[in-house]
Amino acid sequence: MRVDLLSREYPPDVYGGAGVHVEYLARELRSLADVRVRCFGARREEAGVDAYRIPGGLETANPALQVLGVDLEMAAACEGADVVHSHTWYANFAGHVAKLLYGTPHVVTTHSLEPLRPWKAEQLGGGYTLSSWSERTALLAADAVIAVSEGMRRDVLACYPEIPPDRVSVIHNGIDTGEYAPDRGTDVLLRHGIDPARPYIVFVGRITRQKGLVHLLRAARSFAPGAQLVLCAGAPDTPEIAAEVAGLVGELRESREGVIWISEMLPRSEVIQILTHATVFVCPSVYEPMGIVNLEAMACETAVVATATGGIPEVVADGSTGLLVPIDQGADGEPRDPAAFADAIAQRVNSVLSDAGRATSMGEAGRRRAVEHFSWPAIAARTQQLYATLA
Repeated sequence: MRVDLLSREYPPDVYGGAGVHVEYLARELRSLADVRVRCFGARREEAGVDAYRIPGGLETANPALQVLGVDLEMAAACEGADVVHSHTWYANFAGHVAKLLYGTPHVVTTHSLEPLRPWKAEQLGGGYTLSSWSERTALLAADAVIAVSEGMRRDVLACYPEIPPDRVSVIHNGIDTGEYAPDRGTDVLLRHGIDPARPYIVFVGRITRQKGLVHLLRAARSFAPGAQLVLCAGAPDTPEIAAEVAGLVGELRESREGVIWISEMLPRSEVIQILTHATVFVCPSVYEPMGIVNLEAMACETAVVATATGGIPEVVADGSTGLLVPIDQGADGEPRDPAAFADAIAQRVNSVLSDAGRATSMGEAGRRRAVEHFSWPAIAARTQQLYATLA
């Protein structure tokens, strides 16, 4: 069976959970099928991987229109596939067009949903209407939809009630617990100015409304004195949110020491060491269908404090591997009471910081949970079984 995986992201250009998912899914599926990866950007050296650049004439177009241009070229290359499998709206249109052109079954994995990310209008302008249309068109016509969590499945059926429920399956994201494992070295910490002898809170993610970084920075005003705050945060969606985050970081640095902001994308090995030594990892997302980064922290034996939204409660066992933060969300996805949300984050972070033994036991429980419940080989096998019902 030939399977064409369609994705915007693929190594070395991976900046989000969907890209991580495709990377590991492709690796594991290769023992089960003939896998071709089609992605965006510069040429890849890896066999079986083809990349596509923005077509000539669209270099100055709206970013969403550029995506659709790339999608058309990807779709043209899918002739001969037994299944096409697209990831995120960036590649959904390519899968849909391949289905129309060649009659190839189209599988869509939903890592997020455009109707639940209204802040993207700030980033894409009119392109948000295009991205929403692309996602809706592809999902309604897809032969199968994979949700990365039960929470994501509920969201799919709520946003797109036209999709028959029996067409939507849950296959969780996974984690490579061989790669994501505790790294007790300290060279990376020292290079980035992190004091290994002091407790620290860490955030890893893009600077986007979805990830809730601004709420974490407000919560940090109340973090226990003496604790460091390490922000591995870059790739801002807009100049406006970049400026807002910079202002909050500057304000925080005036009132406390040890605020370390690493804005460049770090190699995975460096992130693993930073996660390993953290007392607590914080995921303040306002929208997170699953949140692979929580699994990554857990696999590194780090306690997690995360928002109780989307698929996160399926990953983080409240009171065992970490603590969940309740959120009362408005129609825009943001907390109705931002101050109360920030205070709830601070309370839970301080609770973990104040009890080193509890933080250690949560980290150890998180590692066990990641190993036992979220292995990539099992996820790939379930995905291949789904393909077999369609091809």
